[in-house]
Amino acid sequence: MYDFTIIGGGIVGLSVGKALLERFPNAKVLLLEKEKTLASHQTGHNSGVIHSGIYYKPGSFKAQFARKGSQSMTEFCQRYNIEHDICGKVIVATKEEELPLLDNLFDRGLQNGLNIKKIDSDRLKEIEPHVKGLGAIHVPMAGIVNYKQVSEAFATIIKENGGEVKVFEEVTNIKETNDGVFIDTNNATYQTNMLINCAGLHSDRIARMTGYATDTKIVPFRGEYFKLKPEKRGLVKNLIYPVPNPNFPFLGVHFTRMIGGEVDAGPNAVLSFKREGYRKTDFNIKDFAEVMSYGGFWKLASKYMKEGLDEMARSFSKKRFVESLQELIPEITEDDLVPAPAGVRAQALKADGSLVDDFHIIKGKKSIHVCNAPSPAATASIEIGKYVVNQIPEQTHLREASVGGF
Repeated sequence: MYDFTIIGGGIVGLSVGKALLERFPNAKVLLLEKEKTLASHQTGHNSGVIHSGIYYKPGSFKAQFARKGSQSMTEFCQRYNIEHDICGKVIVATKEEELPLLDNLFDRGLQNGLNIKKIDSDRLKEIEPHVKGLGAIHVPMAGIVNYKQVSEAFATIIKENGGEVKVFEEVTNIKETNDGVFIDTNNATYQTNMLINCAGLHSDRIARMTGYATDTKIVPFRGEYFKLKPEKRGLVKNLIYPVPNPNFPFLGVHFTRMIGGEVDAGPNAVLSFKREGYRKTDFNIKDFAEVMSYGGFWKLASKYMKEGLDEMARSFSKKRFVESLQELIPEITEDDLVPAPAGVRAQALKADGSLVDDFHIIKGKKSIHVCNAPSPAATASIEIGKYVVNQIPEQTHLREASVGGF
């Protein structure tokens, strides 16, 4: 019998496990992951950016948790000697019509409490010599890290403090009763006082399996990348982003220097025909049928038809992909790029066709479900973990830690 069982061994689930043992140091905590390794999906395919929170609606969970999370993530990396770099980024306006959008984004960043600066083209050239832009926002607190290494550190902390982490445990059935929650996996049945669902791409299914019909469905979007060839990495110093298209809910293709020196270019955003579909050819009939039969998807598709077709064109045409990159760095050529691994974003979509644009966490009788945690969830993972654990009511049989932290 466990006090808490977490489903999902990505960075959010692992952060929740860490936070549980901070608050309840004597608790029996179990984490179940269906893959053979932790952080195999969204976390392991993450671009590695420590986000500032500039993009998000003031007062939203994303804005609050990203701003606090960038600080707590940096402090965690310093404490546990995880390589990271607070290198800063630029968000660049390349057209006259983007300048008012840049001003709006700058105002939003100020509302979110960020120490950012508007810079002109001359200053932009000093920071990123190969970028062509009319103006930009410099975001000095943005950084890079390997979130798989962070996840491994979270797992070590959990195990060192008495928690259990089990892989190859795919959940097949859940029954929530007054006596607790019974979780069937491919290997065993586990009983727990409280279930915490951090299943990412399958979070909606775990919620339904537990008996909670959410008003959303996870729709997977694949983000495809290229990498700069080693001899071309000097074209990018740190992080270079375009001004987001206000008519499309993704950030647009950008350049990201990674820990280790590689430079990623991308991503686009196309529908994946499998929830864990990292290749164009990946297909799962159940996943595909769920999306195609969901009215919310067709409402979304009709709303963003033009932008969606542009994203698909970039998916099948390297030339079109490079043309988007050339808006930021004109001297980039097709020969400078090689294919890189893709990622899949678990995006919650409502029946009315609107994307859930904030972290979405719901409470059951004996369960908590993290039902939408796309980017910047990795940056915000420590803060999400704290928030989830703070939703747990006082339990007399568990003694809280007198001081937080390990």
